[in-house]
Amino acid sequence: MYQKQLETAIKCIKHCQQIILDVYYNENFTVEIKDDNSPVTIADRRSDKYIRETLSKAYPDYGLLTEECEDDLSRLDKEYVWIADPLDGTKDFVAKDDGFVINIALCHKHEIVLGVVCIPAYKQIYWAIKGEGAFKRVGDEDIPIHVNNKKEDLLCLASVFHFAEIEAMYIKKHSDQITRTAKCGSAIKACRIAEGEAEISYRLNPNTKEWDTAAPEIIVEEAGGVFVKPDHTKYEYNREDVYNREGYVIANCLENVLL
Repeated sequence: MYQKQLETAIKCIKHCQQIILDVYYNENFTVEIKDDNSPVTIADRRSDKYIRETLSKAYPDYGLLTEECEDDLSRLDKEYVWIADPLDGTKDFVAKDDGFVINIALCHKHEIVLGVVCIPAYKQIYWAIKGEGAFKRVGDEDIPIHVNNKKEDLLCLASVFHFAEIEAMYIKKHSDQITRTAKCGSAIKACRIAEGEAEISYRLNPNTKEWDTAAPEIIVEEAGGVFVKPDHTKYEYNREDVYNREGYVIANCLENVLL
């Protein structure tokens, strides 16, 4: 199920990877600041345009929510909605630290059923379909990925540009279990946890939005991990208010959601 939509999303995301890398390596781009005080570049806008045009043409009856397009809320009446971030981690992109991704997810009746995350600088693609597991696409081969089962000596992945004091507090509070930390950009944190390379990541400010979390969430869950609010409940998607106001914790198991 959703194989056709998956291949459409992967083909789209691969093209956006090249759009973004062409700017990243070859253009002297400028940075603008949007009304919400977040940065945007020509790479964000070119990638967004391609995503909107490609997905709208392939699935004209689906709704569409992306970071750079105007949200007229017509998506709220749709059974299926694409939710995409054309360049997640623009600050990382601007800093040229390689820590940025592209996210494309498909929502069905407020639940994510498909997600694809591409890490352009590493040319890595991760994907998941609800009930079918999580995978890393290497060439033409899809390799299953799974979280690890560690309950101690945990590695916590922290944001490069959005690390909050409350997150540092929890890391210190649980220093008997969280023994190591590392900085990691955007949805790369979720992918690394999904493939068993780390165990926990906090994002406890209200600034992320649906397009930041939709695709990485299903990849983590299908890999056996958890992606939850601090009260251990999940976000619904295709909401009128797109902010993830309560923040979230990603972990390899519910027991490691350390708060």
